[in-house]
Amino acid sequence: MKSISGKDFARLLEKEGWELKHVKGSHHVYMKEGNPARISVPIHGNKPLKIGLMKHLLKIAGIRENEL
Repeated sequence: MKSISGKDFARLLEKEGWELKHVKGSHHVYMKEGNPARISVPIHGNKPLKIGLMKHLLKIAGIRENEL
């Protein structure tokens, strides 16, 4: 699995219908209508997300790995 940056992951979430609700420090919090989950994406420049965190966020968002 390739790792992507927090910025790119945030773009992917927005493309899938997730909305940015607020920003606290370097973490952008996304929510989606009809879904009780909140996704907090750390955005630290262009540093890639760690693999475990990315897999967890993909699972919560309902996005398959091959959609990256």
